[in-house]
Amino acid sequence: MGRLDNRVALLTGGAKGIGRHYAQALAANGARLMIADVADGKDVAAAIAREHGANSVASCVSDVSDEGAVKRLVAETTERFGKIDILVNNAALFAPLAEQKVTEIDPALWDRVMAVNVRGVFLMTRHVAPHMIAQKYGKIINISSGTVARGIPNFAHYVTSKGAVTAFTRAVSRELGEHNICVNNLAPGFTLSDSVIAENPGHLAHSQAPSIARRALKRDEYPQDLLGALIFLASADSDFITGQTIAVDGGATNT
Repeated sequence: MGRLDNRVALLTGGAKGIGRHYAQALAANGARLMIADVADGKDVAAAIAREHGANSVASCVSDVSDEGAVKRLVAETTERFGKIDILVNNAALFAPLAEQKVTEIDPALWDRVMAVNVRGVFLMTRHVAPHMIAQKYGKIINISSGTVARGIPNFAHYVTSKGAVTAFTRAVSRELGEHNICVNNLAPGFTLSDSVIAENPGHLAHSQAPSIARRALKRDEYPQDLLGALIFLASADSDFITGQTIAVDGGATNT
């Protein structure tokens, strides 16, 4: 028996990077899964289907900042699986972002980061929550960041967006609690995902050593380090936990 048996999960940003690991973990724990991303998640879905069955997974190319696309994604998920029990708001702009002083960030880039990282979380929650309200149950897991607690230079757009996600979680947990819906943050530290390694070697070179130095556990963080907390927040084990942030960063942040 898996900890997520008979549950349906909708995961955004699930085609690559840390999201790919989230997808595999959700499926391995018994969830039927919709993988959504601006990138094509068919390869990830195919790998999961081979291991867990063709009816266990589907994928959809979707932009979470586009309300029309979000509506179609939610409709496609409910049509395929009948319900949505778990929403993981993982889609975000991070890996390709260059380090920039706040005085140098292009306003168009600022707006795009906010559109994906903040508006996307809002739109997904806005359109998934009614399904959870109707069934009087749900788990919403928003991916925040350890950077919110301490602030880091040259990433004002990203840190601000994740601060907004953290605040959004706190507010929405108060609204949705009466419907037996738990809303929590999972806050990773600097994680060596394939996206970061491939897309931003400069950021990797600059941030890897300082990240380890901040931690109580003196090693790199990998996507696998996040999976236990993700499944905990998605499962019945956390049914009386809401509005919280779980930092998984080797002790860099004390919450």
